[in-house]
Amino acid sequence: MASLAQWIEGARPRTLPNAVAPVIAGTGAAAWLHAAVWWKALLALAVALALIVGVNFANDYSDGIRGTDDNRAGPLRLVGSRLAAPRSVLAAAVASLAVAGLAGLALALTTAPWLIAVGAACIAGAWLYTGGSRPYGYSGFGEVAVFVFFGLVAVLGTQYTQALRIDWVGGALAVATGALSSAVLVANNLRDIPTDAESGKITLAVRLGDKRTRVFYQLLLGVAAVLTLALSAATPWCLVGLVATPLALRAAKPVRTGQAGPALIPVLRDTGLTMLVWSITVATALAATAR
Repeated sequence: MASLAQWIEGARPRTLPNAVAPVIAGTGAAAWLHAAVWWKALLALAVALALIVGVNFANDYSDGIRGTDDNRAGPLRLVGSRLAAPRSVLAAAVASLAVAGLAGLALALTTAPWLIAVGAACIAGAWLYTGGSRPYGYSGFGEVAVFVFFGLVAVLGTQYTQALRIDWVGGALAVATGALSSAVLVANNLRDIPTDAESGKITLAVRLGDKRTRVFYQLLLGVAAVLTLALSAATPWCLVGLVATPLALRAAKPVRTGQAGPALIPVLRDTGLTMLVWSITVATALAATAR
């Protein structure tokens, strides 16, 4: 039986910045429009956190029962390591996704009912990433889904639920956040290329190969940097987001220098920290200088 600490590790706390950063960025975009609403921001945060924990447990369950996690170099997986019964991990996934659904329903009903359809799509995307008979995560579309759901949808959705409109600032924040969030998954899949290829999990990293995946990861970081410069057109104070550059360089170093296996695990943490620091600083700059 898995301990509490192992359940927490199984939830993959290193991925939580992927949930927190988009809400911060979206709230900063709403503040730029003089429309930040704190309780809606908290509801959006509840949706994002519950959704990503649900994704992680669903991934653990689906990969575990397929045998994909039987031999991996990454963080602990509960089913693959035989620490928890598959049905227990499945229950944790369903419970987390249910919490995300309830919080999202409350947010939609207080904003615009059509957002319920968006929320349903997010939950379906969470499950079908590695679940179902034809999981899209096994066909190389995981990074696209992360970009859409934890970039475009999360940031612009957070801005819209508070401001009831979106603008180019929110769009730039959404693309930059999506790029950084996708970079986390790229780093994860880069580490797992050998085991994923062996188990038949054809991720984008498996399709690109080791060398091109490393280039792709660094390009995603570059997209965020370029968009930070572009956001200075809204307010030059957005350039404060470049304080995350040292973290980005630290994250990229193992990728750039050809490290493999467990040596790539810190890349997930450092990429997530880059995204979190970037979102906090840019959102604060937007909120402080809104006209």
